[in-house]
Amino acid sequence: MEEWVKSLKNYTVLSGDPEKEELKAISYDSRTAKAGDLFLCMKGTKLDSHDRILELIHKGIRIFVVEKELSELSLEGMDTRELCIVKVENGRAALASLSAFFFHYPAKEMLMIGITGTKGKTTTAGMVRSILEEGGYKTGLIGTTGIEYAGLHVESRNTTPESYTLQETFRKMKEAGCNAVVMEASSQGFKMHRTDEILFDYGIFTNIEEDHIGENEHKDFQEYKYYKSRIFTQSKIGLINMDANFADEFWQNAPCPCYSFALDREADFQAKNIENLRRDDFIGTSFSFLHGKEKESIFNHLPGRYNVYNALAAISVASLLHVPMEKIKSALSKIKVNGRMEVALQKDGYTVIVDYAHNAMGMKNLLETLRTYDPKRLVVVFGCGGNRSKERRYGMGEVAGEMADFTILTADNSRYEKTEDIISDIESTLVKKTKNYIAIPDRREAISYALQHAVRGDLIAVIGKGHEEYNEVNGEFTRFVDREVIREEAAKLG
Repeated sequence: MEEWVKSLKNYTVLSGDPEKEELKAISYDSRTAKAGDLFLCMKGTKLDSHDRILELIHKGIRIFVVEKELSELSLEGMDTRELCIVKVENGRAALASLSAFFFHYPAKEMLMIGITGTKGKTTTAGMVRSILEEGGYKTGLIGTTGIEYAGLHVESRNTTPESYTLQETFRKMKEAGCNAVVMEASSQGFKMHRTDEILFDYGIFTNIEEDHIGENEHKDFQEYKYYKSRIFTQSKIGLINMDANFADEFWQNAPCPCYSFALDREADFQAKNIENLRRDDFIGTSFSFLHGKEKESIFNHLPGRYNVYNALAAISVASLLHVPMEKIKSALSKIKVNGRMEVALQKDGYTVIVDYAHNAMGMKNLLETLRTYDPKRLVVVFGCGGNRSKERRYGMGEVAGEMADFTILTADNSRYEKTEDIISDIESTLVKKTKNYIAIPDRREAISYALQHAVRGDLIAVIGKGHEEYNEVNGEFTRFVDREVIREEAAKLG
């Protein structure tokens, strides 16, 4: 029997003989499937590829992995003896297993570091990667900002890509000379079996708050928390932020050995004596790093207490890997992460920040941080994504009303909802806290308005999109990059 079928955890042969079938290619998208592929049928939230099995057979596909019995498949008039059909319990888990087998388990050939949490994944991943590169590792990066290795950048719609894409990318990274991978492991990545077949050498937990709960995400917070905890079942060693909510629960239940890091509690790795720093073209922090008898002064080229947590996580894993401290310091002193507290414009005495904050927790952390730099006015430009939990809109509206001096409500990936309806939801809580706001549905016009009315000393935060380079409306994606639009509109003003 071909090894490919043995890679599946549980399976039943419904038709044909897998022993006689060679795995030449894997496909799970009926639009791109071709003759000779093994096609994996899955039931999604909107489409069920089992319904396209006749179309796929006519394309010349003869090998199928399915989730249904033969009697449930639309095979009218077909002689199934000409087909090889294998049934599995979960198609996505099967895809992960087959993909890892097909690409010869590339994750086993590199140092693997996974990072999960509600906030901080992207920044922490960027910090870890920068430190490892400084320390001599050739490192690939996978996360919200895309896929990066060997000077290449590939856009990714998902923080944690589909398992096939992950395994293919790992192989490409290895062939390009990478010996380490740093990746964001989202709760959806665990839930959808994208991270199956990956055993992380180190798994980092940053924090957890209610987020990603709603239609097409997680049914409730308990489910969300469960999938965040999965990082510890797939890691050799865990690192836990002990200041985070539910940290003690994660610590007690983790099946792998764990190290702790914290600012406010005793921990294996600590940060103390935190100070804010501001210069003409950037803002940042300095702090003391403590580990046993070791004490080092660290300058972090990103502002805010929450970025101290991100830096501490990165320093902790780098210390366990014995990266020299001078390399760690060098990397953090010049770290920049697109769309994460990014200074997009400084002009006429005001500063415009671009950040990915897209929920109440992230927004609150951001605005609290910017407040510590004593702006004349704190202005925030934001919207909320469509077809996502309305609780996110209400929460962000409340935070804006409490913490911003002026708010501009606008579009942000409305998807299949009307931007005006989303703005109305945000406004329902915002108006209870303040009257100092305006709604401008067109995001470019909203940014232009903010710049036109800026005064010396203002800090303007354009949030929600961060690193994203598109705007999504009714299934159409058009290019939209906040930092570019900010500079274009500023240039128009002269």
